[in-house]
Amino acid sequence: MSTAAPESGLGRGAAVLAFDVGGTDIKAALFDAAGSPLGLSRTPTPDVAASGTGRLMDRLVELAGDLRGRHPHVEPVAAGLVVPGIVDAVRGIGVFSSNLGWRDAPLRDLAEGRLGLPVAFDHDVTAAAWAERMRGGARAYANAVVLVIGTGIAGTLLIDGAPHAAGGYAGEVGHSPVGEWDCPCGARGCLEAIASAGAIARRYTAASGQTVDGAREVIARADAGDAVAARIWDEALDALALSIAQLTAVLAPEAVVIGGGLSRAGGSLFDPLRERVAGRLSFHRVPELVPAQLGDDAGLLGAALHARALAEGGRS
Repeated sequence: MSTAAPESGLGRGAAVLAFDVGGTDIKAALFDAAGSPLGLSRTPTPDVAASGTGRLMDRLVELAGDLRGRHPHVEPVAAGLVVPGIVDAVRGIGVFSSNLGWRDAPLRDLAEGRLGLPVAFDHDVTAAAWAERMRGGARAYANAVVLVIGTGIAGTLLIDGAPHAAGGYAGEVGHSPVGEWDCPCGARGCLEAIASAGAIARRYTAASGQTVDGAREVIARADAGDAVAARIWDEALDALALSIAQLTAVLAPEAVVIGGGLSRAGGSLFDPLRERVAGRLSFHRVPELVPAQLGDDAGLLGAALHARALAEGGRS
């Protein structure tokens, strides 16, 4: 269980509960009227595939009860719930999650019934991108792409200041084709299969026979002169640059905000990526490449922001 506070508060507003459900764990917090997170926790996600969404709702009720019991002076008026997979935020439906095993699950209605509060519902990465737009690295950009590069690659499109969801199917940048390799999703050439942190580590191990502790070790080995690591990292950078150039040609984002574990590579990622993206473009507006600012708690902050918007002005 983590008790560290998110890297940015919300400012003043309604007190709300926030839940960020992941494939491995659930982050939860109670945000008070000052916007401070109280009782931030990280607990294992129940096996929804085996036990159904009812067990997930049981866990949310448990977490809400614990937060409210420990902070009885704070009365939340709404809750925010964000989840992975394909999400129809307008209808409140978890359309599909391969990791958590649901299809067309009415998660918002279920959560409202169990928590006894109005619930704002969204995709986890879209919520994280919204938090970056409101409080983080995308603040200055009405038109931006937010990429989260970790085990996979997830994305959100911000157009004229608002997320573009298309019923939950927009933003699948990690599964946009940029080559001819196989992807576990069943398609060919997906960006995620060559340029995610998980793919970089797996490809290096397969090519070298050496197990590494993640993509950042591969990058460090490349910087130290390891030819195999340099090739793996070079191919990942080329694929990322191609994908960002394609997004630039179609959407003309002012910025691409990059978060997730790979973003912590700092200049080893951003410097060569800026050069390669610029080299693929001509008359286009070259986007700024900037690091995300809110860290691993961006999704939780996004859930809280949505809950506040719902409490203060109608369904978010």
